[in-house]
Amino acid sequence: MRLVIAAVGRARSAPETRLAEEYLDRLNGMARPLGLGPATLTEVEDRKAPGRERVDREGTLLRGAIPEGARMIALDERGKAFTSRQLAEKLADWRDSGIPAAAFLIGGADGLSSGLRQDADLTLSFGPATWPHLLVRVMLTEQLYRAATILSGHPYHRD
Repeated sequence: MRLVIAAVGRARSAPETRLAEEYLDRLNGMARPLGLGPATLTEVEDRKAPGRERVDREGTLLRGAIPEGARMIALDERGKAFTSRQLAEKLADWRDSGIPAAAFLIGGADGLSSGLRQDADLTLSFGPATWPHLLVRVMLTEQLYRAATILSGHPYHRD
């Protein structure tokens, strides 16, 4: 099952970018035998549209990054907080059900469009706080790597 992270904004050479890439590399190094991956990060951006129109346009661009048949996971503070083990189990359930991909969507400064949130198969939260979008990428890539270590029995995750 492919893992796709689609995020609004261009991270360029921010320190968070290097850390997210490190976790993606770790994940891709171990996930194939688990039936996960490849894991990729796609960035979309629309600076031209104003306010609410920009959020809707970003939603369209994010939707275009979702592979056909993928489960859509919206990252939003109003979502459900999962433990690392619960996230690993959810990914394993989808993989074992023949789902071809899981697409994790990270909105821009004004969040995700209401249409994406409504259409999401799952809305995932990293808690009630609002996190900087570049940190959300790091947190998500780390959790996906952690999920792979849980599924493989690797000692990285400790209960």
